[in-house]
Amino acid sequence: MIVTAAAASTSSGASEVHRHRVVFQVDSADEAVMRHAISGSLNVSRSYSEKNEPFAIEILANASGIALFRQDKSPLLDALTMLRQAIPEISLTICGSSKSIAEQREGHELQLVEGTTVVPYGVVRLIELQEAGWCYIHA
Repeated sequence: MIVTAAAASTSSGASEVHRHRVVFQVDSADEAVMRHAISGSLNVSRSYSEKNEPFAIEILANASGIALFRQDKSPLLDALTMLRQAIPEISLTICGSSKSIAEQREGHELQLVEGTTVVPYGVVRLIELQEAGWCYIHA
């Protein structure tokens, strides 16, 4: 499912520069799904950089997809390092509820990939981003 937003406008009705904003949701521990979010992020970055158009990208992991941002379990640590070098401003976000459930089940605090931000609820983060006009892509 992809949801898009119209360009912003000023109070006088003149169009502002449109900033492309996209969030990729990863809710599966399937490595192919995780790779899709990473490659999609790189493609968005390349495309808009070539056009000199502003953009913002967030990858949000919840449910079993939190494995993507786990320092001990991510199958894509090298790919994430490369991604963060290629797109330093990318946001990596993890669902705090999913993280807490995994911590309770495993009996220890999860160590996350550097630069990962924890939000209380991934689903609420997705709602807020979509309400703010972000495009949503389910990886």
